Amino acid sequence: MPDLYFYAEQVVWQEVPGETSLAFTISGCTLGCKGCHSAQSWPANAGIPLSPALLLEKLQKYRGLISCVLFLGGEWQPKLLQQLLQLCKKQGLKTCLYTGLDSPPPGLLPLLDYLKTGRWQAELGPLGHPGSNQRFYDLNLLQEQSWKFRQTAQNSNSKNSVATQSRTNTATISTTITTTATTKTTSEGLLPCND
Repeated sequence: MPDLYFYAEQVVWQEVPGETSLAFTISGCTLGCKGCHSAQSWPANAGIPLSPALLLEKLQKYRGLISCVLFLGGEWQPKLLQQLLQLCKKQGLKTCLYTGLDSPPPGLLPLLDYLKTGRWQAELGPLGHPGSNQRFYDLNLLQEQSWKFRQTAQNSNSKNSVATQSRTNTATISTTITTTATTKTTSEGLLPCND
């Protein structure tokens, strides 16, 4: 079975509120969003293969330091991503997917704790912006939690410093692997957007 490739790896704190996440920018996104900050990861084989063995090695390296594994994309190869998500869960870690789709392939949802959806559209603003099409969900609580990414009034009134930094950090993730899956299918139906 071929591997997913990843272009970047880093430990992040803002992308999944309340979690310390090991984030992998997965190569091969076909959305081509204008203004994407990770256009260099668009070629499917950019970076190096993220095999289950390499992922396990990375998880062992960060054992005790991370609480979540964030995949910035990869839903375009759902069987491969599913295998990696299962490995993360077996290690006792939470999982998150940032996708530019409205919803990820159904087999992925049961393996996710968090989901960010919404294709990057600069004119609508980043995750947390009132007009943004992007949404963030806690799938265990079945809650849309995009509000956690909103800037405070104090930040939005400052002269571009903190507000710009916050927007840049959020936009960095949302432009790379924007996820448009605004709903999770449950026995009660679709998860509503509370924006």
